[in-house]
Amino acid sequence: MKTKTNKPLVVMAVTLLLIVLVFFISLNLGVIKIAPLKTLQVFFGQGTARDELVLFEFRMPRIILSLLVGAGISVAGAILQSVSQNELAEPGILGINAGGSLAVVLFIYFFQGSASDLSFFGTFMLPFSALAGAILAAFLIYILAWKKGVTPIRLILVGIGVNAGFNALLLIFQLKMNPHDFMQAAVWISGSIWGANWNMIWAILPWIVILLLFTLYKARYLNIMQLGDQLATGLGTAVERERRILLLAAVTLAASCVAAAGGIAFLGLIAPHVARRLTGPRHQTLIPVSAFIGSFLFLLADTLARNVLAPSEIPVGLVISVLGAPYFIYLLMKAN
Repeated sequence: MKTKTNKPLVVMAVTLLLIVLVFFISLNLGVIKIAPLKTLQVFFGQGTARDELVLFEFRMPRIILSLLVGAGISVAGAILQSVSQNELAEPGILGINAGGSLAVVLFIYFFQGSASDLSFFGTFMLPFSALAGAILAAFLIYILAWKKGVTPIRLILVGIGVNAGFNALLLIFQLKMNPHDFMQAAVWISGSIWGANWNMIWAILPWIVILLLFTLYKARYLNIMQLGDQLATGLGTAVERERRILLLAAVTLAASCVAAAGGIAFLGLIAPHVARRLTGPRHQTLIPVSAFIGSFLFLLADTLARNVLAPSEIPVGLVISVLGAPYFIYLLMKAN
């Protein structure tokens, strides 16, 4: 019994150690390589001006954004899977990320003029723009999938359709951009830490931290929902109200991550599944473990994306898709 109780803590401790390891590797690697000893010297205020610039203005913001985005997308996926009682639910697959991406591209196109020169105000408005698009996508999915209730397979099929529709609209507006912005938007939509600066961190940090804590607070309702709507109602839970609240939390988390990293698919599918296998279905432990695993996977994927073909970069979303697509196919086959 003691082993069972301590297992989530052990999993979180091991994952945290892996995050710290990849954190320091990511700091050292890049077009400009910085030795571990020089990295420590920078942290103790004894490094060169060049090393300080590289670490604090370029690499640290990107690493912190990776950790935040990984945690946010993973917890959003865990919520969607529990609320819909569908193990294939995930913001990227359902089209929520595509809705957020479309809204961000429209905001930049109409109000900012250039994707490479966002104003300070524009950076802080990105999460709100993404949220509007993500809510629209979620609303469309919910309405179109409703037919005397929402079945898991109908939800997935409608989500894939909405995803395709929003991606088509995205392409239309991309074609109206200048060539430089078109390429930048294409890379970002594929999943990329495009706004790796401290302003972007401060823009999405409150959203993700508050919503992660809120989801932990609501974990008991996610547990009850696993029993089925009838039994949950019999236990005194306002199921539909809690479902809508938690769905809004998941959509907002996904939108915040889209504002910083574009369309990241499959991470919200993989991390909750791995966490569930390691710690069980209890959401008080599933949510933090999903966040830790998501942060680790995203940071690892971004480190690979930056360095495999350096000085060129691969969009981190493509790296995650290469890892996640086979797992998605496995789940589809398992679910018949």
